[in-house]
Amino acid sequence: MSAQCEVTAKQAAGAELGLFERWLTLWVALCIVAGITLGHFLPGFFQGVGALEIARVNLPVALLIWLMIVPMLLKIDFAALGQVRAHWRGVGVTLFVNWAVKPFSMALLAWVFIRVVFAPYLPAEQLDSYVAGLILLAAAPCTAMVFVWSNLSDGEPHFTLTQVALNDTIMVFAFAPIVGLLLGLSAITVPWDTLLLSVVLYIVIPVVLAQWWRRRLLAGGGEAALTRVLARLQPASLVALLATLVLLFGFQGEQILAQPLIIAMLAVPILIQVYFNSGLAYWLNRQVGEAHCVAGPSALIGASNFFELAVAAAISLFGFHSGAALATVVGVLVEVPVMLSVVAIVNRSRGWYERSLKFEG
Repeated sequence: MSAQCEVTAKQAAGAELGLFERWLTLWVALCIVAGITLGHFLPGFFQGVGALEIARVNLPVALLIWLMIVPMLLKIDFAALGQVRAHWRGVGVTLFVNWAVKPFSMALLAWVFIRVVFAPYLPAEQLDSYVAGLILLAAAPCTAMVFVWSNLSDGEPHFTLTQVALNDTIMVFAFAPIVGLLLGLSAITVPWDTLLLSVVLYIVIPVVLAQWWRRRLLAGGGEAALTRVLARLQPASLVALLATLVLLFGFQGEQILAQPLIIAMLAVPILIQVYFNSGLAYWLNRQVGEAHCVAGPSALIGASNFFELAVAAAISLFGFHSGAALATVVGVLVEVPVMLSVVAIVNRSRGWYERSLKFEG
């Protein structure tokens, strides 16, 4: 193990998933049951929530998404962008996979599996919507959970922070063009006004608000004040995620009950793209001679999805009842188990990775 990675491993020692994160798949499964049950017995309530819209933006969902996203962005220090040169090879590999490979590979996988392989078993009227949801899911990398995955793989913390800050900056400008391009190539009508509004509501405003708030907290009470606020916000953020999932499954319940295998079929392209993109990033980092403590988080960031943003955009663009909204939620369902499996692969292959670097060096 390199000296850099030894230091990083000590910093990450004892890092583990919290109770909520560790059992996220279970909570999502419970939300499926709760949402379907409530949707069946209280259809009027869900119809009322769905009607609370202004300019195709559902107000309750907008509030819930803000409660999810703003606490994540509060953790991001954009001053870390000044450290890009320290790990320029790993940063370059991750940017390439995140923005030049992952969205396009997902669009291809969505076309193959949704429009060809599974098409006979899916509702014909929802095929385009499922493809759109998968594209939205892969169009931006994760902001919050990657810090957990990086710790579990003994990742270099400064690289992870720098990469996330850089990705968030790029996301402000690249999310709408990438989504618009891929939806257009998939012959799906692009509602540009709603797409751009979603970017402003769920990316630009939360980034500006979170950074303003972060600076105020640090100026008034330092890191201790920021830590206290984040601890207070975490329960609200988690409740907001679960409430959003209950709402989504309340609207999707009838479709899921009619064809329960839909979730499994939607999970297939998601799983393939995670393993493909993480493997590609990991291999490319080895090819350019990057340390394992950078290659690990690079692979995990490269494969990650910003599912909170995807859910919000899918609801705004296509509605609660859409296949797009369901596809993005399947991404939440598989997030923890699949990413933990990637962490395990990265950790178990450390010896091979570092022997290869030593041999080639």
